[in-house]
Amino acid sequence: MRLSTVILPIHRWAEGQKIWQRAEDLGFHAAYTYDHLAWRTFRDGPWFGALPTLTAAATATERLRLGTLVTSPNFRHPVTLAKELITLDDVSDGRLTLGIGAGGNGFDATTLRRSDEEPWTPRERADHFDEFVPLLDQLLREPSVTYEGTFYSAHEARNIPGCVQRPRLPFAVAATGPRGMKLAARYGQAWVTTGDPKLYETGTPAQSVEAIRGQLAKLDTACESIGRDAAELDKILLTGFTPDRPLQSFDAFVDFAGTHFALGFTEIVIHLPIPDSDFAADEKVFERIATEGLAQLGR
Repeated sequence: MRLSTVILPIHRWAEGQKIWQRAEDLGFHAAYTYDHLAWRTFRDGPWFGALPTLTAAATATERLRLGTLVTSPNFRHPVTLAKELITLDDVSDGRLTLGIGAGGNGFDATTLRRSDEEPWTPRERADHFDEFVPLLDQLLREPSVTYEGTFYSAHEARNIPGCVQRPRLPFAVAATGPRGMKLAARYGQAWVTTGDPKLYETGTPAQSVEAIRGQLAKLDTACESIGRDAAELDKILLTGFTPDRPLQSFDAFVDFAGTHFALGFTEIVIHLPIPDSDFAADEKVFERIATEGLAQLGR
């Protein structure tokens, strides 16, 4: 059982450095950040790049794993992304995990599009993701890659010396649909979910648990179809998007975590509190959860 946190990239580094170091001091397994050009209600405020932020965090910490939740094809190309990931894996001395997903229909989907271009449909996002993940996997494993696909190409793309982590840094694949689940089964070292978004505002915690149980069953099926044991994959739950309120109190977190660890999750991720936002929470409760939450589950 592991507990991690998300630190949104909204802080100038003079302040951000202390926040990432605090996450390490609190004992979190990993600290992730969102990889977006802009995101929801934070669009008109400070928002820094994910990979430079993680690079800075790598130099300011020693033990904390670092990662994205999640990177997507919406504005990334596998060739340039692979080069940056190999560099970041080196700077962090092999502490990097790449959370990766198909992306959504928010600002990332429109910022680079012409005004007469429509954002990708869900099918188009899945089509890009189907090609993006295998090519990125190849780029991170091999010193030279040439590839011609429907959406992406690489001509003798060099990635020497490769990742510190071998054969490459781990992928945590965010997926709920059948195509994404197949990618998680084949390429993932972990699977990520935020639960069922349809239940966030009107559902109940019990309905959310059943929906997530169904997602886990689909992951099992996807793994079985390629002869892989689903137990080989870590299961990561990014909180904040289900009807539950695990940061409302220490006891609420313990109940929530116990329920979801029993489902088979190996890692729960909670957001660093941000005042006056959807992620507002009591700092003292957050710190107690970080330092005592998992120990309470073991009793």
